[in-house]
Amino acid sequence: MESELIGRKVPYSVVAEQSVLGAMLIDPIKCVPEIVSLLKAEDFYVPENRTIFETLFGMFNFNLPIDSVTLTNELQRNGSFDEMGGQSYLAQILSTTPTSANFREYAKIVKEKSILRRLAEVTGDIYNKVMAGESDVESLIESAEQGIYSLRYNSAGDGLVHIRSVIQSTYAHFELVEKNGGKLPGLSSGFESLDRVLTGLNNSDMLIVAARPGVGKTSFVLNLALNASRNAPNKKVAIFSLEMGREQLAMRLLSSQALVEFKKLRTCSLEPEEWERVAQSTQLISGTQIYIDDTPDTTPGEIKAKCRRLGDGLGMIIIDYLQLLKSGKGLDNRVQEVAEISRALKIMAKELNVPVLCCAQLSRSVESRDDKRPRLSDLRDSGSIEQDADIIMFLSHPDEKEPNYENTVDCHIAKNRHGETQKVSFHWIGKYYRFMSEESRFDSALPPGAGE
Repeated sequence: MESELIGRKVPYSVVAEQSVLGAMLIDPIKCVPEIVSLLKAEDFYVPENRTIFETLFGMFNFNLPIDSVTLTNELQRNGSFDEMGGQSYLAQILSTTPTSANFREYAKIVKEKSILRRLAEVTGDIYNKVMAGESDVESLIESAEQGIYSLRYNSAGDGLVHIRSVIQSTYAHFELVEKNGGKLPGLSSGFESLDRVLTGLNNSDMLIVAARPGVGKTSFVLNLALNASRNAPNKKVAIFSLEMGREQLAMRLLSSQALVEFKKLRTCSLEPEEWERVAQSTQLISGTQIYIDDTPDTTPGEIKAKCRRLGDGLGMIIIDYLQLLKSGKGLDNRVQEVAEISRALKIMAKELNVPVLCCAQLSRSVESRDDKRPRLSDLRDSGSIEQDADIIMFLSHPDEKEPNYENTVDCHIAKNRHGETQKVSFHWIGKYYRFMSEESRFDSALPPGAGE
């Protein structure tokens, strides 16, 4: 596509590109660190300018002194000095640059021209596909949205990255955790015991919550959604319910938060103090950044597109549940289709850089065993879920012989890419659709009189 742009009026500015490079040479201490964080080599249209920027960036990475003499030496060493015009071109760069003081404005111009060129490529590619007769509309829309999204949020992969920048970023992560008193940067589930095992709900993770029908997986993820939203009020939580309507979910959230029996809510047969708690809970939940979509037969591509339209601040995606999703490809083999869906969800988590929490059904084989504890092999329809997921949690009641088993739900963490696998137990109050633990940091924030 870039070749098709040649001959037309391609968006670029030689003067702005040269002025950026000139500023890096005139005042390297001030300009270089900021410019290399604002621009990439591919933002420069003129090949000579791109070569010089790549060389300056390498010198900065290896802490080499930067000026016209050291740059000349480095260009000669890598064999590109004569190729990019030699000393006369470096002199032209320095003479073109009016001042280093306005380097941010020069960089802004270069970046804007780069985005315009990439936008032309994205739209041109879509145009060519349409004119070539490609008829998969959903695929075309997905391709267009992904291209535009990568321009807006710079989410395209960076390719090969030097280990130095990766290590430094990792060390900065450690410092952030230490500075925050050990509080993990991932979203909190609201349950300290679970957060300790999972290290929070982390960006780019695909998490599976699996159980047989009736154990409470929908209520569990709703509890997590509300807890996470309250713990990080600036983050948006997107819930996609393919089984229940949004009104049913809202009613469960109210029952759980207000600690009012669900059946009493449905019939509106509440005591005055219960009405008060429901009113308070309504106000509290309304103040969160939770968004609900109950469109049936949706696809991962449609979910991703809707989440992109939410804009900045997306914190988590919840899907209930995986086996009700469609791949959008019309596959006859359900196992293959679930494999496609599972992979698409993992890619979505990485592209949007948020945790994707997805409910899943377990096969009936669990019920036929003496040991009712779920296994990874019980995941229905596909072993690819086990492969793609970063974390897999199984919900189940303990053995009937154990005391209070009906009011206990065990969360067996069967796969944990970030740590060990173990069991976390919750107190389950079925009439409220509420999961609680003794450590729950949100219990103290319940409406006055709740649960009395």
